[in-house]
Amino acid sequence: MNIAILGTGMVGRSIAAKLNELGHKVVMGTRNPENTLTKDDKDAYGNAPFKEWYGEYPQVGLQTFAEATRDSDLIFNCTGGQVSISVLESIGEDVLDGKVLIDVANPLDFSQGMPPSLSPVNTDSLGEQIQKRFPNLKVVKSLNTMNAQLMVNPDLVSGDHNVFICGNNESAKTLAREILVSFGWRDKLIIDLGAITNSRGTEMLLPIWLRLWGALGTAEFNFHIQMN
Repeated sequence: MNIAILGTGMVGRSIAAKLNELGHKVVMGTRNPENTLTKDDKDAYGNAPFKEWYGEYPQVGLQTFAEATRDSDLIFNCTGGQVSISVLESIGEDVLDGKVLIDVANPLDFSQGMPPSLSPVNTDSLGEQIQKRFPNLKVVKSLNTMNAQLMVNPDLVSGDHNVFICGNNESAKTLAREILVSFGWRDKLIIDLGAITNSRGTEMLLPIWLRLWGALGTAEFNFHIQMN
């Protein structure tokens, strides 16, 4: 499968590496590939420059957002939530129409410092905004409630724990589920919450997730829904 990863941060890198390992043709999208490959500084989270990671994955392509997306069968949105809409607008509706997009981003707002707030929140969500702005794009919200390493390796946390999906298109959710299973998620632990409006709920898990990270001193944890 031809898969485009929008964003070159830690989430995009983790997903790209896993998909490459699984044999997919992966192209990562960025605003300016040349600039992305020449940056020497670490990002805001202390991650190594992209070029250091990229040297380990010569099979992965690097193009502009639009070039990476044009021939894709599936798109992962791993951009910062505050710029996701503008990135997709730079690609264009003609390229996006009819494609499936798994939205991993969260609308974290760092304008007031740490911990970040969410914008939008409560009555709207990033997942909904993307679907509303691009009505012919098949948006599935998933993987946004855990850290990047756990997304593609659920065995990092022992025992049962869950990943959520939501979206308006059933065939798109079926594809997303298949990808999650290939990442190592057991089908019974994938919870379909329904329509894309439910991305409000998964995005609103981020404030408690961030505080748990601080309290536990590790990001290797996840939510488990226990039922009798």
